[in-house]
Amino acid sequence: MQTSQQQSEFIDRRGFVQTAGLLSVAGMTGQSVFNAQAAEGRKDAEDSASKLIVHGKFPMNAEPHLSDLVESWLTPVEHFYIRSHAPVPKIDVKKFRLSIEGLVDKPFEISLDELAQEFKQASTIATMCCAGNRRIEHHHVKPVKGVLWKEGPLGNAKWGGVKLSDLLKKAGLRENAKHVWFEGSDIMRRGSVTYPFGASIPIEKALLDTDSTPGALVVTHMNDKPLEPDHGYPLRTVVPGYIGARSVKWLGKIVVSDRPSPNHYVATAYKLVEDGDDLEWAEKGPIYRLPINSAICTPSHDATVKAGTVRVTGYALPPGRAATTIAKVEISTNGGRSWIKAKLTSPAREYCWQLWSAEVSATAATKQLIVRATDSNGKTQPQRVDWNAKGYMFNAWHSVGVNVKS
Repeated sequence: MQTSQQQSEFIDRRGFVQTAGLLSVAGMTGQSVFNAQAAEGRKDAEDSASKLIVHGKFPMNAEPHLSDLVESWLTPVEHFYIRSHAPVPKIDVKKFRLSIEGLVDKPFEISLDELAQEFKQASTIATMCCAGNRRIEHHHVKPVKGVLWKEGPLGNAKWGGVKLSDLLKKAGLRENAKHVWFEGSDIMRRGSVTYPFGASIPIEKALLDTDSTPGALVVTHMNDKPLEPDHGYPLRTVVPGYIGARSVKWLGKIVVSDRPSPNHYVATAYKLVEDGDDLEWAEKGPIYRLPINSAICTPSHDATVKAGTVRVTGYALPPGRAATTIAKVEISTNGGRSWIKAKLTSPAREYCWQLWSAEVSATAATKQLIVRATDSNGKTQPQRVDWNAKGYMFNAWHSVGVNVKS
């Protein structure tokens, strides 16, 4: 199978390229242009994150203030987190062609206009969430590398485009098709070597369409507007229920294969490891589904509140499993000895968060508020989770300290 990565990339566990043979920028589908020093790119990134907490400007990584995050069930773009591994690529949309190839009977390329005209348009509402959500809490146990995300790298949006399954059906899947690779047009540079961001998902997930939710979408619109550059313009994938890293932005190529992608962000990164030795990295498989999670968004950490009734708000995220929603959210003011049921204030849908609120009684003895969620299969968020070297998938009970004043 001929792909842009037929010469496998070899990157060590810290992300450094060991041998070359990777994709050059000039050969990228979509005419991507890499310029890590572009003043225009820096200004665009800063403008797009003006209402966010910025962890890094180039590439842009930013998350919303939690009080803004829970203002609405559908997250406005200005309050939607931005996760980028490389600068936003410059793409000539007139020349852009999405390529579908690999283990298919009829490989093809398609323009954006053809994508809109030749395929039935589809949409779904789904929550996007970074695998590093709440990484800061792993970091407090023992230092981890990576963006020290708080509780905000997630958001719920309406995604519009075409079903991935429709593209695959047009191409004609071969019998040994097992995985679908996504290749972005953003470029990572390590010394003199460049390589794209990539992901893959099992073929079963790609074809897992339900009445309300496609297994995966090839997306052109977010909240009924064209994608913005920081969110993947002109084209990205959205894989409901999976970590955000599987929803590749600036999509340029889809490859059907009999194995997971050899891209660094599948083969090496986004795995749960503790010791981080070569054997453990080799043994561990890629992370796919999101875990159940929840967080208190107001009051904020270490806020001062008046004694008496305190209103608490936040979000709860079901696990990335079909037909699973949040069934219950509970708040504790006494370290988990007793719990108060919160009110769910938004729709219940698979692959979507639910917002919630609760009124609790706070006294001078109240030092902490804790939240936990339970899904529709009866599984409750764990009290504690094991530390891992990359700080992924932190989903223990969430707590905020409070100072109660009379």
